Amino acid sequence: MTRVAAIDCGTNSIRLLVADADPRTGELVDLDRRMEIVRLGQGVDKTGRLAPEALQRTFAACRTYAEIIKELGAERVRFVATSASRDAENRDDFVRGVLDILGVEPEVISGDQEAEFSFTGATRELKGQNKRGAERLPQKGGGGRREGLPTPYLVVDIGGGSTEFVVGDGEVRAARSVDVGCVRMTERHLVCDGVVTDPPTEAQIAAIRADIEAALDLAEQTVPLREARTLVGLAGSVTTVAGIALGLDAYESAAIHHSRIPYARVAEIVDRLTRSTHAERAAIPVMHPGRVDVIAAGALVLLAIMDRTGAQEVVVSEHDILDGIGWSVA
Repeated sequence: MTRVAAIDCGTNSIRLLVADADPRTGELVDLDRRMEIVRLGQGVDKTGRLAPEALQRTFAACRTYAEIIKELGAERVRFVATSASRDAENRDDFVRGVLDILGVEPEVISGDQEAEFSFTGATRELKGQNKRGAERLPQKGGGGRREGLPTPYLVVDIGGGSTEFVVGDGEVRAARSVDVGCVRMTERHLVCDGVVTDPPTEAQIAAIRADIEAALDLAEQTVPLREARTLVGLAGSVTTVAGIALGLDAYESAAIHHSRIPYARVAEIVDRLTRSTHAERAAIPVMHPGRVDVIAAGALVLLAIMDRTGAQEVVVSEHDILDGIGWSVA
């Protein structure tokens, strides 16, 4: 067993996993898994720079994570940074700050590397275990079926600044990262005079959809999206939609993991989110406060992917890039 720590710093959130990796069983045994919304990518799409206040929020979270890593005695640590820090002119400020706090240099990885980590994290436990995964059925109207999960998988990781698409069976066959994410789409299309439109107008929604469709066209140049037989969705936009579909009274990772949400239910939730006010979205029990303003855009990305691929359901995974990073360091 090797005790590892993995940190994933994205556009919207920063997450930590401390786990024991068992190479004999292929399992990661979680010791601590947590997330903080720091919105590192605040304004990056417009300014090309990381905002000072966004850096301070991120460094504060890093200090908390450093204490946890030390307390749990992780032998190896890997810090991976994704879309926002790739795009920023002043990313050296970010790198120096993380190095000072955690003693490790953040790796600003490419979109293709991000996609491979996500695929590994999401599918490692599905290999040869389709029946076990298929038994985790949604509750309270989520829907689902009991047959196994056919391959190839299409793993989609809908982040704050980008979305990663990966098709593969046991290994990655094709991957592509495109610049559509819940934060980027919200800031680009839903913010007027510094305030998020509440609820969005039909014209704003149409503009988001047009951006997403253009990004899907780009992704499809590299990744055979329509060849996949199982759609696996990752990250907060997808898991939040799943929690709403399941009718959960609070966020329950165990209930959400490997749930299957039908297309019709996703479409209903997208319609609800795009018609609701900030207060109505905030009142949804599974809604993290940091996602209230960006969830509609994230849900629109998910629905567009299902439309493009013809997927009748999305299999939701709580295991994602964090788990892939954990295995890479183990």
